[in-house]
Amino acid sequence: MVRRFFCLTLPLHLCAVALIVAAATASAPADTAPAPRSGMASYYSDRFQGLLTASGVPFDQQAMTAAHRKLPMGTRVRVTRPATDQSVEVVINDRGPYAQGRIIDLSRRAAQKLDMLERGVARVTVTVID
Repeated sequence: MVRRFFCLTLPLHLCAVALIVAAATASAPADTAPAPRSGMASYYSDRFQGLLTASGVPFDQQAMTAAHRKLPMGTRVRVTRPATDQSVEVVINDRGPYAQGRIIDLSRRAAQKLDMLERGVARVTVTVID
């Protein structure tokens, strides 16, 4: 019995397309989390209190939540401020920040726990928990 590879039964151009599609749809192992990312964090202005977030829930300054441009809604992340060694866990429930150079927007309560209310911004490291 002769075994043939799938691509040997297709014209060359279709074989190339099949390989490209297979490579594009391959996924990383489920336990692979994005590497921690460092950058500047800010926090929401009080004027956003009660407005709907991208996840559809009203924004609450007292909740431990944050906005991130790409992480899926509901992702739990640890935000650490290396300068003070303080960290908080927040849930992504909105999109943003939209200010250049910022990687995450925190609720007021999360920012308060990181002792960054006075400055308004702080250098942080964001690590995906789950």
